[in-house]
Amino acid sequence: MANLAKFDYAVLDITWKNYLTWVLDTKIHLEAGNLRDTIREENNSSSQDRVKAMIFIRRHLDEAKERVKLCGDTIIEEDMLEKIFSIFHASNVLLQQQYRARGYTEYNQLISVLLVVEQNNELLMKNHNSRLTGSAPFPKVNAAPSK
Repeated sequence: MANLAKFDYAVLDITWKNYLTWVLDTKIHLEAGNLRDTIREENNSSSQDRVKAMIFIRRHLDEAKERVKLCGDTIIEEDMLEKIFSIFHASNVLLQQQYRARGYTEYNQLISVLLVVEQNNELLMKNHNSRLTGSAPFPKVNAAPSK
C-alpha cells in the first residue's frame, strides 16, 4: 500500500478533457487509502476522513482552477474570502470581524479553520446534550460509601 502513494496521476485539466480517466484514478487512489466512501452521498465517514479526501482531490485539480471564470468575470481569492465573510449570519457579526482581522489571504486557509471550528462546535454540543447544565454530578468512582 505504501508504494501506491509513489504512483501519482495527472491532474484534472481545466478543459476537462481527461475527466473520465481522472475520476477512475481518483476512485482507485481513494479506495487504496480506505477513503472511497467519503465521496458517496449519505456516507457515514468521519469528518476527518472527508477532509483527507477533499485535500487529496484538491491536489489533483489543475492549477488553473485558482482563477475561475464566472460569466466572464475572473474570481480571485479576495472575492472568495469576501463571499464567505458576507454569508455569516447577522448574529455572528463579531465572529465575522474576528476572522477578517486574522488577515486570511487564501480561501483554503479560512475554510480549513472554519471546518475545525465546526467540528469543535459539534463536539461541544454533543457534550452539552449528554450532560445538561444543572444536572446532578456523576458519583465519584473512588469514593467509598459512608454510613
